[in-house]
Amino acid sequence: MPSRALPTVPAGDFVLILSCPDRPGIVHAVSGFLASHGGNILESQQFGDRLSGRFFMRIDVEVAGTTTAADLRNEFAPVAARFAMHYEIWDAGAPYRTLIMVSKHLHCLNDLLFRASTGSLQIEVPAVVSNHPDAAAMAKSYGVPFVHLPVTPQTKAESEARLLELVDELDVHLVVLARYMQVLSDATCGALSGRAINIHHSFLPSFKGAKPYHQAFDRGVKLVGATAHYVTADLDEGPIIEQDVVRVDHSYDQDALVAAGRDVEAQVLSRAVRWHSQSRVLPNGARTVVFR
Repeated sequence: MPSRALPTVPAGDFVLILSCPDRPGIVHAVSGFLASHGGNILESQQFGDRLSGRFFMRIDVEVAGTTTAADLRNEFAPVAARFAMHYEIWDAGAPYRTLIMVSKHLHCLNDLLFRASTGSLQIEVPAVVSNHPDAAAMAKSYGVPFVHLPVTPQTKAESEARLLELVDELDVHLVVLARYMQVLSDATCGALSGRAINIHHSFLPSFKGAKPYHQAFDRGVKLVGATAHYVTADLDEGPIIEQDVVRVDHSYDQDALVAAGRDVEAQVLSRAVRWHSQSRVLPNGARTVVFR
């Protein structure tokens, strides 16, 4: 008599990230919890910071059945409380709703929209926001709504209030300042703490203000780089997520230097956005732990 095939049980793929004071038993407790839920660990990374005395962990786990991320969060709470954990559990395939802000330099915006459209970034972009109209055509070409929020000394507070309204209305998880050339107020930085990423060239503090690449050319720099970091009230000093450099030489004129800088800015920002959207970046005081 032929055997009857058992019905397949759908499995959920979830990511658990946590940080807590380092002590024995953490890995055992976490793995035991996942095992009790039929979890199959697909990827696991951990780091114990001896300087801060904190433990960090990221686990990608497949759980059989119809368990949801909300269910796992609630059921994991007693384990987290026992070890004083800060933790998050997300559906591994859920796209991050990412609002992109830009001014007149559009290279990072174009790179992010292209990567999102091809599926190489786990984000969906509900809107592009700018203090200038320049990005409207690019946003339209990708089918993304464009919001023009002009900023003047008189309208700054009103514009930032509207920005935060958009974040709530559009259920935004992450705000990316893709060469947005306005300084956000302390209050807005606080409201977006841990979920706003900025990109800037690596010439700070040596070359700042107008045309930093041209200033760098005049000094004959040999390295061009970029830094992606979380936005804080301390201008350009938030916890760093990613940095990179490209070597240049005497054959680079000002335009070639600018082009090299734009390339490295786009690459660094896309990596930072990718790691954040995959829950690979954990705050560690003024620094970050990045599980690549």
